[in-house]
Amino acid sequence: MALAASLFLRQSQSLVMTPQLMQSIQLLQMTHFELNQFIEQEVEKNPLLEIAPADDGGGGGPSDHILVNDDRGPAESMGNEDAGQPDLYDNATMGSAGDASETFDGGLDNVFPDDAGPRAADAPELIGQWKSMPGSEAGEGYDLDDFVAARKTLRDILNEQIPFALSSPIDRLIAQHLVDQLDDAGYLQGNIAETALKLAKPVAEVERVLASLQQLEPHGVFARSLSECLALQLKALDRFDPAMAALVGNLELLARRDFATLKKLCGVGEDDLLDMLAEIRKLDPKPGTRYETGASEAVVPDIIVRAAPDGSWHIELNADTLPRVLVNRDYYANVSSRTRRDSEDHGFLNECLQTANWLTRSLDQRARTIMKVATEIVRQQDAFLMHGVDHLRPLNLKTVADAIKMHESTVSRVTSNKYMLTPRGLFELKYFFTVSIGSAEGGDSHSAESVRHRIRAMITQEDPAAVLSDDDIVDALRKGGVDLARRTVAKYREAMNIPSSVQRRREKRALARATAS
Repeated sequence: MALAASLFLRQSQSLVMTPQLMQSIQLLQMTHFELNQFIEQEVEKNPLLEIAPADDGGGGGPSDHILVNDDRGPAESMGNEDAGQPDLYDNATMGSAGDASETFDGGLDNVFPDDAGPRAADAPELIGQWKSMPGSEAGEGYDLDDFVAARKTLRDILNEQIPFALSSPIDRLIAQHLVDQLDDAGYLQGNIAETALKLAKPVAEVERVLASLQQLEPHGVFARSLSECLALQLKALDRFDPAMAALVGNLELLARRDFATLKKLCGVGEDDLLDMLAEIRKLDPKPGTRYETGASEAVVPDIIVRAAPDGSWHIELNADTLPRVLVNRDYYANVSSRTRRDSEDHGFLNECLQTANWLTRSLDQRARTIMKVATEIVRQQDAFLMHGVDHLRPLNLKTVADAIKMHESTVSRVTSNKYMLTPRGLFELKYFFTVSIGSAEGGDSHSAESVRHRIRAMITQEDPAAVLSDDDIVDALRKGGVDLARRTVAKYREAMNIPSSVQRRREKRALARATAS
């Protein structure tokens, strides 16, 4: 086949994923915390971007953020603090002797510091940033956070007790090695034989040190299993008798609610067994988690839904989660007028301006898209907001995407890690998207979440003498118009951590007999 060169034109259309388009898509699925981090990084790189304070109303002029444009002039961002200020010599020679003494530090404060009066701040304009500066100690300068002690970790608590529990330096070294093998829950993850081999010490010596460490607080640390952790706590409470030891040694029977076998193994009656179970429930299976140093962050809703006086719903974006990004166009005009158009500085400013405009447009589009999706979700789930989870409708991404004329992937990104505050509580947006379950009578389908709520309610209200099996729940749901298979009921029940009917029957009958006696 002969090859020949040719020249021709071809016209085609294609969707090109530019870096800015990909970044806009990523902005859509970012959480409030991630979005703030990204904006702070952009502000550090771009001199035209600013973050407005939360109490800033836009500076009295047009603002340029995700809702309104706000342009700040150079006088606000590049103020001249030195204008109109006399120099040091003028301050020292044009005034009274007292002024000169203050200027040249002629006092005796360094000799008699206790008798000195309040000291003037060295730089009053920086008092808000430097709380340790002289002159910022009085009045509102105090910050209670400066006096709060740092939270101690589990290792800090144990290291404070080890010198009192072990006197030998060698034992303390072994103890430190064992402390390093604790997990966040306070359990010992290392192997004693391997530890002894690594430290070139007899296993009995390591076991002796471990036994001493297991007496430390919080009780239950350095345990190698759940049974040992509970046993250590019971020994500290002086409740580890032979019956309790048999119960702790057979936790698998307790998980199966096999009370008949437990009574035989423990050699106690039903009332005593229930008392022992109550004591077990009071113990902490993970004693080390109370010293976790990770800060827990409260969930901040992105959308707030309120009931309107006319019976409809008022939907708004949470202003606390909306970043206020400002573009300083006056600064750009000032600097660009002093640079040549063919210089690198001018090109850098143009690139910064394009990036700033893209960021403000992307944030505005992100807010509008979240608002569209939230409005459609509220419209679809109006019955849930009015009457509760029993009226939660089945909903999927395609239904919302078709209603707002967007792609399903866009709706999926919007609903990821976004929360809505409603009169019914705080919910993630994905909570409103549930699987559809067919109706037994050919009517409207049911939401999977509402069906799980029905199953939970039926099991909670069941009679101890007539515990519902999975087949009984299927029949009750079918009478209520829900067509569900038995294996699906079992799957929902296990997902809600509800034991089987056999286990529930044993537990409820035992509790009923104990209450009657």
